[in-house]
Amino acid sequence: MNCRPACAACCTAPSISSPMPGLPHGKPAGMPCPHLDQALRCRLFGQPERPAVCGSLQPSQEMCGDSREQAMRWISELEQATR
Repeated sequence: MNCRPACAACCTAPSISSPMPGLPHGKPAGMPCPHLDQALRCRLFGQPERPAVCGSLQPSQEMCGDSREQAMRWISELEQATR
C-alpha cells in the first residue's frame, strides 16, 4: 500500500520520543511534524536525521483506513493505548 497524498496522519498523531532536527526532545502526539512540506511530505525522508520510528511506520489498510480522519483516529487510539 502507498501513502495517501496529503495525509500525514502518521507524522501528526503519534508522539516521537527520539530527537530530530529542531526538536531535541522529540514531538508530542497531535503536533504535526515541523519537517512536513506544503504537500505534507517528509523533508527528512531518506536522511540519517529521520527518526527510526518514522521509518518503521509502513502504510497498511488497518492503520490508514479509507481517509486521513480514519488514520488519525486509529493512530491516536494506538498512541493512547501505548502510553
